[in-house]
Amino acid sequence: MNEQQISVGIKVSLISKPPYLKTSDPMPMLRPSDILDVGDEGIVMDRRPGGYWGVKFSQGTFLMESQYLGVVETQEPSHKDV
Repeated sequence: MNEQQISVGIKVSLISKPPYLKTSDPMPMLRPSDILDVGDEGIVMDRRPGGYWGVKFSQGTFLMESQYLGVVETQEPSHKDV
């Protein structure tokens, strides 16, 4: 994954599971990776030091490296005059 494609506010999906998940709490905790499934979608909340992105999933907000994330392509609605 090219880091330039990921930016704050975009929707991403989990393309592979890391060995563990790190919460984005002020005191991060390690969690088992089975909390998330491949294909789960989240929103990039912020950029963190060390090459991590804070990503908010429905199961919580985790620090993720870009190698585990894919940008979700959103279809813009087409506006046709009828």
